[in-house]
Amino acid sequence: MRRRRAAVAAGFCASFLLGSVLNVLFAPGSEPPRPGQSPGPSPDPGPGRRGGRGELARQIRARYEEVQRYSRGGPGPGAGRPERRRLMDLAPGGPGLQRPRPPRARPLPDGAPGWPPAPGPGSPGPGSSGPGPRLGCAALRNVSGAQYVGSGYTKAVYRVRLPGGVAVALKAVDFSGHDLGSCVREFGARRGCYRLAAHKLLKEMVLLERLRHPNVLQLYGYCYQDSEDIPDTLTTITELGAPVEMIQLLQTSWEDRFRFVLVDGELKVTDLDDARVEETPCTDSADCTLEFPARNFTLPCSAQGWCEAMNEKRNLYNAYRFFFTYLLPHSAPPSLRPLLDSIVNATGELTWGVDETLAQLEKVLHLYRSGQYLQNSTEGGRAEYQHLPGSTIPQEDYRCWPSYHHGSCLLSVFNLAEAVDICESHAQCQAFVVTNQTTWTGRQLVFFKTGWSHVVPDPSKTTYVRASG
Repeated sequence: MRRRRAAVAAGFCASFLLGSVLNVLFAPGSEPPRPGQSPGPSPDPGPGRRGGRGELARQIRARYEEVQRYSRGGPGPGAGRPERRRLMDLAPGGPGLQRPRPPRARPLPDGAPGWPPAPGPGSPGPGSSGPGPRLGCAALRNVSGAQYVGSGYTKAVYRVRLPGGVAVALKAVDFSGHDLGSCVREFGARRGCYRLAAHKLLKEMVLLERLRHPNVLQLYGYCYQDSEDIPDTLTTITELGAPVEMIQLLQTSWEDRFRFVLVDGELKVTDLDDARVEETPCTDSADCTLEFPARNFTLPCSAQGWCEAMNEKRNLYNAYRFFFTYLLPHSAPPSLRPLLDSIVNATGELTWGVDETLAQLEKVLHLYRSGQYLQNSTEGGRAEYQHLPGSTIPQEDYRCWPSYHHGSCLLSVFNLAEAVDICESHAQCQAFVVTNQTTWTGRQLVFFKTGWSHVVPDPSKTTYVRASG
């Protein structure tokens, strides 16, 4: 149970960190010119200032062996999606996909492994234990609406629409990117440098396959195809989504921010090519320093020569500085603020690990979901409300914050008493309409109104109007 809880919490926190720094859920194919960029071949590589082909081959082999380490061991920890305690709802599975043919391996001189790497058990491609078939090169022959989305250190990202109409993301090594360009300047070997960069994309593909989870980007497939002067360039096909915007999250209700969802979907981890599973090796605690802009932390070095819980602590602190400080206490129910402040403070000081952080977040969720967070109110100060079943007020809206609807005041309540308390706290509220819609925690959505001059029948709603006098 402890391992399962730790895995869930670690993924929970990692999704906050990675999802904020990334543009969530998209990717490129073979590199078309970007907007404003003229097409044409890349400049000839220089002779290389230092290193050599042997050093390049060593780096390629190191990355290849890293991919092999991640792909060993059969099904990943998410296989089968066992029931787990988690703060988020499960998203439905993706569509079935076509399985590609096995890519052909090509040798590389100077001792580097062949390319493309032959997929093995537990890794993407034929022979994988993953569920369902996959998309392959055939799916990319007649795509439409190709749109450049963005790029990072290694990869470029594109949005395309498949022949069936489904929009997906394509990821590939950015031929104009920093990773490939700096390697070519150093080693003067464009094909070898491409393979070095592409192994990061392959590593991400392996991790996406093994970490099958509703809050991890879904891998649909991949394709090896020739591009420019390089044979067998790799393109991965994944889910398509939208970037995480902090302003957008701050404008949502506290309930949705506690779940950390986007407006139209789940928050997902997407950029895994630089992710690490192994802890950092060390000889003493001086090697185990976590450095952040505001402060540093020194962790113990274990007897086995690994920095203890370094990945866990890094994810927790980044979850604290990118998300917890802004999103957890902001507009939360007042009675939950002390507990939320303790979560923010403990993660900011790294006094808690993932187990304790998860337990405290689940405690907040339980108090909120059960209504135990509600403070006692004085019944004598409340106005009387007339009950009008099977009716609604279509107009007479006013805006409040945070609302589930930008043009009106739509909030969630635990019970009728909380709806009355909210209406009493808004000077312009003279009525409210209880709907039959619920949020992810089971709370009812309620419209708050400035009056009730036009009440109409609606069997799915109930109206409460303030009694005169």
